[in-house]
Amino acid sequence: MALVLLPGLANLIEDISEEKKLPTPVVEAALREALLKGYERYRRTLYLGISEDPFEEDYFSNFDVALDLDEEGYRVLASKIIVEEVESEDHQIALAEVMQVAEDAQVGDTVVLDVTPEKEDFGRMAAATTKQVLAQKLRDHQRRMIQEEFADLEDPVLTARVIRFERQSVIMAVSSGLGRPEVEAELPRRDQLPNDNYRANATFKVFLKEVSEVPRRGPQLFVSRANAGLVVYLFENEVPEIQEGSVRIVAVAREANPPSRSVGPRTKVAVDSVEREVDPVGACIGARGSRIQQVVNELRGEKIDVIRWSQDPGQYIANSLSPARVEMVRLVDPEGQHAHVLVPPDQLSLAIGREGQNVRLAARLTGWKIDIKNSTEYDQASEDEKVAELIAMREEEEALQAEAEARMEAEQVLRAEEDARLRELYPLPEDEEDYGDGDYAEYAQEPEVDAQPEAEPAAEAASDEDEAR
Repeated sequence: MALVLLPGLANLIEDISEEKKLPTPVVEAALREALLKGYERYRRTLYLGISEDPFEEDYFSNFDVALDLDEEGYRVLASKIIVEEVESEDHQIALAEVMQVAEDAQVGDTVVLDVTPEKEDFGRMAAATTKQVLAQKLRDHQRRMIQEEFADLEDPVLTARVIRFERQSVIMAVSSGLGRPEVEAELPRRDQLPNDNYRANATFKVFLKEVSEVPRRGPQLFVSRANAGLVVYLFENEVPEIQEGSVRIVAVAREANPPSRSVGPRTKVAVDSVEREVDPVGACIGARGSRIQQVVNELRGEKIDVIRWSQDPGQYIANSLSPARVEMVRLVDPEGQHAHVLVPPDQLSLAIGREGQNVRLAARLTGWKIDIKNSTEYDQASEDEKVAELIAMREEEEALQAEAEARMEAEQVLRAEEDARLRELYPLPEDEEDYGDGDYAEYAQEPEVDAQPEAEPAAEAASDEDEAR
């Protein structure tokens, strides 16, 4: 068979490689696989309307395609085994036929033969299959490279440009670095900000949330505008003290999509200073609020509270309820992280926040359960009784849970012991391999039989028969 010419093959591969930003060997491998699928389709079409397709799924596994970039063409090759009698012409070849060319050929050897069809015989359906498979393989390689490129990205915040809209998601173009090609990323509805205006070609800072494998779509990038990591990144860029390490962000609690439209997005950031002379809150706010204003602008007016972190839980909880003024914090159940916060009547609504947003964010930030109490109506004795009941209930639940875990652990130990005993009695094949030439080898030997006269076994059989009677 002759070489099937593909004029401009080398230039075609280079153009695809440059356009898709894929290495040349990857493009060549995709083209070979596509041409092989086209050849498979060509072979199957020969039976259309004549008989049932005789080829199984892996029938063409011994076929391959060789590209010749110098002569700009390709060949279809088949690896065949030398046999005495041929049963499958696509997989075997007769020894007598091979010996006409190679006299030293032997049965069981493998030869590679050129089985390229004529270009005119290839057919329109086979050509269309080749084109479709090539496009699909190139997309698969692109997505795989995207997954590898973005999975280990050091900087998770990217600049994204709005391309189009799909249902409730925004499809954006992102790049992993200067000079790198843009790829598509999805911004789901739950990760959008209510104050954002997602118009075409508008640019936003987005947080790379995950690179996941989507069925029938391959690796897909998912970005977020609501992730707390975006707030951390913006403060790190605006506050030099954070970059230098003299100020650190300890915790962030963010509610970018409040449950009600009447409540706006809000974030609380707890910061601490490594150096005593540095004010962490002042450093983050900046002169006349210049630094924090940059962050607020990027988040489209989201309200941000910067509070000072403290090792003292009471002080930390009081700070977290800013801007409300707190009179006292009672750690009623330190082990269960439950606190009562006493505030003046005029600070009660401010401490709770609209629809409970302020106290909800403070609880997330500190990790404590916070109950806001009116200081003028607070009855410590009755409150302590209620707390004691709650503590008793919690301890009872913890005891029941510990008992259940202990019982489960004991059952697992018994089950493991029973499994070990059964494996000793009835070893699995892999267990027998593990024994090797060790102790188990003596049980694998043939049982020894004492040499006895031929009459004795018969006598023993008769004796057994009498005994059975």
